[in-house]
Amino acid sequence: MQSLFDGVKEFNTNDFFEHKDLFVKIGRSQEPHTLFIGCSDSRVVPNLITNTLPGELFVIRNIANLVPLYRQSDEFLATTSAIEYAIKVLNVNTILICGHSNCGGCNALFMDELTGNQIPHTRKWLELAANVKNKMTKLRIVDPAIREWMTEQLNIVEQMNHLLSYPYISEKYNAGELNILGWYYIIETGEVFNYQKEDKKFVKIE
Repeated sequence: MQSLFDGVKEFNTNDFFEHKDLFVKIGRSQEPHTLFIGCSDSRVVPNLITNTLPGELFVIRNIANLVPLYRQSDEFLATTSAIEYAIKVLNVNTILICGHSNCGGCNALFMDELTGNQIPHTRKWLELAANVKNKMTKLRIVDPAIREWMTEQLNIVEQMNHLLSYPYISEKYNAGELNILGWYYIIETGEVFNYQKEDKKFVKIE
């Protein structure tokens, strides 16, 4: 716990002053250019991966970087409301779905019943990737390493498609006013692969 307090002291002493003018500029408003939808995994750090400063990314993080299909509801919809705010209020010009290697959420798609019963809310949340699980099950891949990265990459594409179920997103996307990107980040190497829709494959960003 003490490390958190020490971190604040370090921030106030060094990092804040390095970007003091920026913090003054964005103190009362924000104009992020990108909505970053990533996994809650502690090893995924959006600003570090993209080399961006405070104020550039509007960030949503959840288990397995999932996007609920669009629906109107009186429920409390955290991810859906954040997407709505980013597009309709902040007017971001890019949405980035960022998945990653060794994703516990994607791996949990294949958990046994006993494990699922212990984390019922997680199990329910992962239903948003049901199509991914079904596709991978049909492929019957034996090698766990291959199944892992294929599941993670298929999930990125699936969530990109979910975004287009939002009327205000599909309208802007079809009009060429909004970019939708899919990235696959490999933690141990730092490599990031961008999904190319035309070729239906991930290509390393160099």
